[in-house]
Amino acid sequence: MATDAQIRPEIPLASRRSKRLLAPWWHTAILIAVLLLASVNGMRGKHRLAAESKVPQYLWSMAWEWVLAGFVWLGTRKRMRLRDLIGGRWATAEDFFLDVVYAGAFWICALIVLGAGAKLMHLDQAGKIEAMRKQLGFLTPGSNLELAVWFGVSLTAGFCEEIIFRGYLQRQFAAMSNSMLLGVLLSAVVFGAAHGYEGAARMVLIGIYGLMFGLLAWWRKSLRAGMMAHAWHDALSGTVLRMLE
Repeated sequence: MATDAQIRPEIPLASRRSKRLLAPWWHTAILIAVLLLASVNGMRGKHRLAAESKVPQYLWSMAWEWVLAGFVWLGTRKRMRLRDLIGGRWATAEDFFLDVVYAGAFWICALIVLGAGAKLMHLDQAGKIEAMRKQLGFLTPGSNLELAVWFGVSLTAGFCEEIIFRGYLQRQFAAMSNSMLLGVLLSAVVFGAAHGYEGAARMVLIGIYGLMFGLLAWWRKSLRAGMMAHAWHDALSGTVLRMLE
């Protein structure tokens, strides 16, 4: 008499893997292509919307981030809720404060790692720091109004970019490769490559930063702490650059 295992046809590996994907492969390919094209556009300096005020640029950046996050949601909504993509929600106040502590500890570690990386790459030299300030001048808040809007940009980046890169791409790559570690590495590479406006050298540092965010999300099985650290890092970076103006 045939057993259930003998009767049930073997499901091909490719088919089983496709069922684990968060979205169809072509959805991922489109997203990566759009991210890289936008990065190349940023490397060419095509990012200024107004010479008088940076507010239009900030508003455009926020809208762009939400469009990309919306595209991720459209691709994943049939297989996963947005809440699950983030890693659930806080059940208690203790859960919230625990994520705050993890975010703070992660941010301090990230600053140490990025500082060491910048030193090894000689990015901490006076000439290169000044070159970086000029290159990122289109993002530096030049007034209190621009700084206030910059905080909105930072919150948007913390939420949307963590969903795009760690919530979606990292897990999608992991499903495609059947390796979570490879998913972390590949999403970090795309994260670095997506920041062309920062310049080639800093793209490497940003890739390392993305790798750390990926490891945090993998360990915590949630994006919440990473979202906090990402948002306040960007907010503080803008504040410091504003003070140096």
